Amino acid sequence: MIEIALYQPDIAQNAATSVRLAACLGVTIHIIEPAGFVWNTRDFRRAGMDYIDQANIVRQPNWETFMSVMSARRIVLATTQAEMAYTGFGFQADDILLVGRESAGVPDHVRDGVTHHISIPMQSGTRSLNVAVATAMITGEALRQTCLLYT
Repeated sequence: MIEIALYQPDIAQNAATSVRLAACLGVTIHIIEPAGFVWNTRDFRRAGMDYIDQANIVRQPNWETFMSVMSARRIVLATTQAEMAYTGFGFQADDILLVGRESAGVPDHVRDGVTHHISIPMQSGTRSLNVAVATAMITGEALRQTCLLYT
């Protein structure tokens, strides 16, 4: 099934919201560390509520470890720099949806190491969506395309 990966998330509330999303949709979420916050902060727990305990969270110590475990899977990077809209992309049932840090996205070596890049089309003059909102939009579309429960 589709999985989510957060690359070095900066903001506890956004990471926890994505964890809550993963719990509610029944998808695994990978947290690629280091995160920009202490894992069990009050803000993280408050945003994730009791869903944190229900989510299938896999904490990866770094990008290299994540890639060594996931190298056989197709990784799809959400980035404002992509030309392919997420709604025009053909998701596969075992894709991993990767989103970057709120402050900086992903570094060049991560972007260059991922073959598939997608974006969310936005109005001219806007820069980006909240990472948790973007994760929800893309995950919803990926599940709609790949899972009979969501059609």
